[in-house]
Amino acid sequence: MNLRKILPLLLLFSCSFYAQDNIKDKKEQVKAMKVAFLTAELNLSSQEAEKFWPLYNAYDNKQFEIRHEKMRTFKGRMSDEALNRISEKDAALLLNQMEAADEELFWLRKKFSKSLRTILPAVKILKLKKSEDDFYRKLLHQYGDRGKRNNK
Repeated sequence: MNLRKILPLLLLFSCSFYAQDNIKDKKEQVKAMKVAFLTAELNLSSQEAEKFWPLYNAYDNKQFEIRHEKMRTFKGRMSDEALNRISEKDAALLLNQMEAADEELFWLRKKFSKSLRTILPAVKILKLKKSEDDFYRKLLHQYGDRGKRNNK
């Protein structure tokens, strides 16, 4: 992957990303940055891209739903204060719910990986996994840099 090709895209998106206050707009901008990054990294053929993107978007949307909608329920119950007051029965129930959400994510990833094998070679599936990790690492790095600038 040529960093000179992707860097201008990331800079363009990151500038507009920080200018927005609306969370939905930010989510859409991150998604656009991710699509640009994955497109450059995976170098999909037109036939692969035609099959890959609908499958990936469905997977990504479902994963987001599980993580953010279901996990949001758990977050409020995981504060120090709430945990100090929770009964053993409620704690066991919460733990079971969290494990069920984790298991749902696992099976979603497994199903997605199996579906990908019908349209992409194994090497590109591995590149996808690495590219997603790289993208999120870069995004976190950008957030870290932004926080440092705002604290000065």
